[in-house]
Amino acid sequence: MSASFDDGKDVSALRTIGEVSDALGIKQHVLRYWEQQFPMLKPLKRSGGRRYYRPEDVTLVETIDRLVNREGYTLKGAKAAILEGKSQSRPPLAVQPGVAIAVGQSVVGDDILLQLKAIRNRLAAAMEA
Repeated sequence: MSASFDDGKDVSALRTIGEVSDALGIKQHVLRYWEQQFPMLKPLKRSGGRRYYRPEDVTLVETIDRLVNREGYTLKGAKAAILEGKSQSRPPLAVQPGVAIAVGQSVVGDDILLQLKAIRNRLAAAMEA
């Protein structure tokens, strides 16, 4: 997803919280909350406390939105993924029947949650059959 700003401004222009909110479909109070939860999200603040988002801030908001609202991360998990550089898009895990879940260095936190959800969905489907 990439923010589409139809205001005629240059792509490198600063954006207000309202402009970012409208372009990404994220409410302003959510953006302000994310600023508290993600220390790396620091839009410029001018007189009167008005926020101005730089292009890199908008990109970070898009990443947070993707991780939390589309990939199922918790805020804590999304923050960790961003800090560890693991926030690039990845396909959801597919757990095959009869395959044990490996708990180790390669599968942690949110990956386990996704696998457990897949197992729950398979069990629910089996119960309906």
